[in-house]
This record gives sequence, structure tokens and C-alpha cells, in this order.
Amino acid sequence: MLRHDFLRLGALPLLGAVDTKAAEANCILLMMVGGPSQVDTFDMKPDAPSDVRGPFRPIRTNVPGIEISEIFPRIARLADKFSLIRSMYHTGPAVHDAGHHLMQTGRLTSYDVAHPSFGCVVSHRQGARHAMLPGPIGATGGNMPHGDGPGFLGERFAPSVIDCEQAPARYGENRFGRSCFQALRLVESGVRFVTVNMFETVFDELTWDIHGAKPFTPISAYRDVVGPMFDMAYSSLLEDLSRRGLLSNTMVIAMGEFGRTPRINATGGRDHWTQCYTVLAGGGPLKGGIVVGSSDAIGGEPKDRPVHPGELAATIYKVMGIPLGTELRPGLAVVDPGVEPISELFA
Repeated sequence: MLRHDFLRLGALPLLGAVDTKAAEANCILLMMVGGPSQVDTFDMKPDAPSDVRGPFRPIRTNVPGIEISEIFPRIARLADKFSLIRSMYHTGPAVHDAGHHLMQTGRLTSYDVAHPSFGCVVSHRQGARHAMLPGPIGATGGNMPHGDGPGFLGERFAPSVIDCEQAPARYGENRFGRSCFQALRLVESGVRFVTVNMFETVFDELTWDIHGAKPFTPISAYRDVVGPMFDMAYSSLLEDLSRRGLLSNTMVIAMGEFGRTPRINATGGRDHWTQCYTVLAGGGPLKGGIVVGSSDAIGGEPKDRPVHPGELAATIYKVMGIPLGTELRPGLAVVDPGVEPISELFA
């Protein structure tokens, strides 16, 4: 399902500032496999009851009025470079695979139609190079497609799986940090769409999937392992893209497949929750330093401006220069009729 073109980029020079006005738009998609808890990360509820607000405190960012979790001290200093969509929701099954497919294609999964991922569509329509790091998502319990391949477009448009190299220590000494640095290198070398999967599975590995009991993750791992991992890699990626003149034409999306239950469960964790969660979007023509939508008092439902994955898909395709009416096959456009981009993210 994937083309294993192990590109060796060690000999490529690191570019300085580039003429972004003449460059085409790029996208780096960070898939936060496991489903991050909205109320423990980017939509905290410090005034809610203790079984909702959880163990972490909010901290200020460099944008007045926007606070995020204390587990992201470096990201907090870069809030002007991304925006928070705090009212994302979907109506699909609360299953990892289904969420991966919906968030990476804009459509619900089905057994009779394998929809292509955003990167595969970009490759199909524009002949652009695209890649996946460090590899595809493995088993997450649902035995359904993850939406990260070419689907009915065919293997010709499958992403290349790239062999990651070492990264500066500020990205973190882990696979995700190396992958984010490699994503930067790939964009510099002309790859237009890069997907980075933060984890390969949710079993027997510390991930965002904080059910609280083995083989899943305790909530404390957000503070001790997972949070710092994302904080270091995401912040370094934004800083380097900005420093090298690439952020102005490189959209960076960070998202999970769903959120977590507002109330902590009996084992001290949170379970799957599709009704409300947060997505980070910035770079390219997208605004930074704003909040789109809001959730209710416990982070359980959108309070205003609900946003569904189809709108995110339309946003990605607009930035990548693909008209929303473009048909992938007769009667099936890249997004459903009437679906529009998230207008608040554009100037």
C-alpha cells in the first residue's frame, strides 16, 4: 500500500531563507495517534470539577487570552504561529481506525470504498511528491482502514515511506522528534505533503490514548513523556520553518482522531470522545494566534461554531490549490457538496 523509497537526505544542504512567494504551498500533517484529551492539552477547564479539570494547570501563551496546558511550555511561546480549533467534532464511531480515516480523508470509513488521504490526492491532482514518516499506523483495534493510503486512486499515488535520520537534540531524542526534523528536510527538498505519525499503535506504548490502565496509558504520561515529546518536536518544527522562511508557505496541521471523555473514568484515565476536541492549524496562509469555536463548560460539546472534518479537508485542499469541486472519480469530489473551508483561518 506504500512505496518504500528510503530517501537518503544526509547530503542535501540545509537551506537558508527561500523565496516563498515563488514556491508552491506545502503541508506537514502531524497525526497525534491515540486521541489527545482536549481538557488536558489545548482546551483546559480550570474552573470545572476535579474529575473534569484533571491534574494539569493552564499557562499563559504569548497571545493574550489564550492559555494551554503546562505540559507545553515551549509551544506556549509560539501561540502566534498557530490557531486552535476548539470545536472540532465528528459523528463516526469512537474507534481509532475510523477516526484516523475520517480526519485524513474528510469522509467516514466504509468497507466498500477506500478513500484516498489528502497527500495522495495532492499527488494525484498535481503530480507532487509526498511522504510518510516514520511509517504507516499499525493495529489500533478496529481492523478498519486508517485513511493514510491512496485508496481507489491506486498504488501509483501511495506515499513514500522515508528512513529518518538523526535530529538536533532540541527536537527530542525519540522517533517523533526525528520524524518532525525529517519533515522539515523533506519540505526543503521539494516534497509538498508530509504526514508524520506520532505513534504506530496505541498498545503497550505511551501515547495519547489515556484509558488509565494497561495496555494503555496513564494520564501522568502526558506530563512525563508524551507532552514533552510533542512540545519539543512541534515547537522546534515551527521555529525552524519560520527561521528558514518556509512557514509562510507551509501549512502545519496537528490533530488526533478524536478527543477524550470530559470526566475521568474509574481507572483514572479518559476514554474515547468524538463530540468535541481540538485541532492545531497554522502556517501558509492560515492565521496564527486565534481560537476558532469554543466548547462547553466541561469540554464535552461545541458551545459555538462546531467544525467537522470535512471543513478541515476543504481548508487543506484550498491551501494546496485544489478546487473543492475537483472530482476524484465520477460523482465524487474532494469534499462533499456545500462543504466549505474554515473561513476564520484565512485573512
